[in-house]
Amino acid sequence: MVRFLYRRIGDQARAEDLAQEAFVRALEHQPSRPRAWLFTVAANLARDEGRRAAVRRRHLTLIKAEVETRPPEPGPEVALQRREVVSRVRAALARLAERDREALLLWEEGFDYDEISQVLGLARGSIGTTLARARTRFAAAYEELDSEGSDEDVAR
Repeated sequence: MVRFLYRRIGDQARAEDLAQEAFVRALEHQPSRPRAWLFTVAANLARDEGRRAAVRRRHLTLIKAEVETRPPEPGPEVALQRREVVSRVRAALARLAERDREALLLWEEGFDYDEISQVLGLARGSIGTTLARARTRFAAAYEELDSEGSDEDVAR
């Protein structure tokens, strides 16, 4: 039986395990024609093993493909630049009036004009103007911080 299973699955140790499983099942069921029953069970176990192996291979292939398509982690320079940009954005937002900051943040979160007007307690018609002015003020604050950072870099 081990040889039969080995020919089906190609792994000696696994064939021995499956043969043992077939004999355990035979002891539990005590079939009237044990030889035919054992080989039927063994064939079913080998088939199940093949299915499990195929699922494992597919799973490993998917994992490998995911790893291969994942963009590489940014280097330390890129990570540092990102942190600096985030820091400047936060600092620029902190320089804005509370209404401008909230309007920009709500817009970035996907709120529409009606929702922003409700949160800020403003007329819906004024939200477009409020956002435009807030963007202009944010850009000016960011540029100011950017130039301050450049001046500090030159001073070093």
